[in-house]
Amino acid sequence: MKNQDNGTAGEDACDGEQPYLPFIEAMRPLTGKWKIEIMWALAHKTHRFGELRRALPGITQHMLAQQLRDLETDGLVKRTAHAVVPPRVEYEATEAAYGLKPVFKAFIAWSEQYGPIARRQKAWEEKTMPESWQAAPPA
Repeated sequence: MKNQDNGTAGEDACDGEQPYLPFIEAMRPLTGKWKIEIMWALAHKTHRFGELRRALPGITQHMLAQQLRDLETDGLVKRTAHAVVPPRVEYEATEAAYGLKPVFKAFIAWSEQYGPIARRQKAWEEKTMPESWQAAPPA
């Protein structure tokens, strides 16, 4: 994307500062496959591994384990292993993760206002596509 002030890509006109870097750093812990969905589930309650996997249809055991480890490393998930037989491990959102609740609520408000992307894309296509392309396929 070009900067409107000086036409350079990816650079700010103010002394070479990059004001988008804080945003990128803030998003980094959440930008991974399934991380947002995991955080949303944990924002509502503490889950055991199996419960969390059932709450996220389509996620593999390996992917869930990897993303939970990453989120724990980033301080967004707390893992508690209870010394019982059979072993019981619970995952919960940390205080830092609960700080994301207003962000999640803002995403929901945005989605309610603007609708799903697929619906917006379809509306855009209907406005921009030639009418001959919009015709229903023959039965």
